[in-house]
Amino acid sequence: MKTIHLLAIALAGIAASGCATQGAVKAGGPTKTEVVFDHPENFTDVKDSSTPTDRGRDSILSNLRGFLEERADPLLPDGYSLRIVFTDIDLAGDYEPWRGFQWSDVRVVKPIYPPAFKFTYAVTDSSGKVVRQGTEDIRDLDFQIRMAFPQSDPLRFEKDILGDWARSTLRDLRKA
Repeated sequence: MKTIHLLAIALAGIAASGCATQGAVKAGGPTKTEVVFDHPENFTDVKDSSTPTDRGRDSILSNLRGFLEERADPLLPDGYSLRIVFTDIDLAGDYEPWRGFQWSDVRVVKPIYPPAFKFTYAVTDSSGKVVRQGTEDIRDLDFQIRMAFPQSDPLRFEKDILGDWARSTLRDLRKA
């Protein structure tokens, strides 16, 4: 009983620190990055279980949005902004409910389930002029060799891929 009580306290502390972090990010001022999910209900896979919920999908997308804002904003020169419009996302892994009821909420990550992203982006300067734009269709077949994020982060592969994209696409904007 004591262990369950301590676990509940620990989880409450983690949740509170997560809320504080989110508040701190937003309180720091407006973001230079806008992330849009165009009809996420039609995305290939942003499920939170084999019987997905809108709330779970929205939580996953919110997590990815926050990550992109955090990573892209420092790469953008003052006055510049980035707009990313996702048209499809397929998370790493998949649910295999045929394994039994106890597996319905377990995302199985295998090489046959690589993460993929389809999106467009535009970078504008302070006058609103588009300085860089493009369309991306990213699928990383070697995603499992990525080790940048903690193993406990369920979106570690996706974040690493999107972080690499942001660095390679935005890194030379400060020189312009």
